[in-house]
Amino acid sequence: MATTEPIRPTNTIKIAEEARDELRTALTAVGIKLPTLSLDAPSITGDIARPLVTLGRCTPEVARRLAAVLRTCST
Repeated sequence: MATTEPIRPTNTIKIAEEARDELRTALTAVGIKLPTLSLDAPSITGDIARPLVTLGRCTPEVARRLAAVLRTCST
C-alpha cells in the first residue's frame, strides 16, 4: 500500500505564498492592485496551518475594474 507524505505546515504556507504572488502578478498585468493582498495570519498559526489568501480592501473604483476584468473572462 502506497503512502503519501503529509503536507507540512511550511509547505502549505509556501504554496499559499506562491498562490498570493501568482494572483498579484495576474492582477498587476491587468492594471489592478489590491494593496492588502496577503496571507491571513490566523490561518497560518497553530498546530495545523490551513493558509488563506486575504484579498483585502480596495476602493470602489478598483472593485469595479476587477469586476470588469472578471466579466471579460466569463464570456
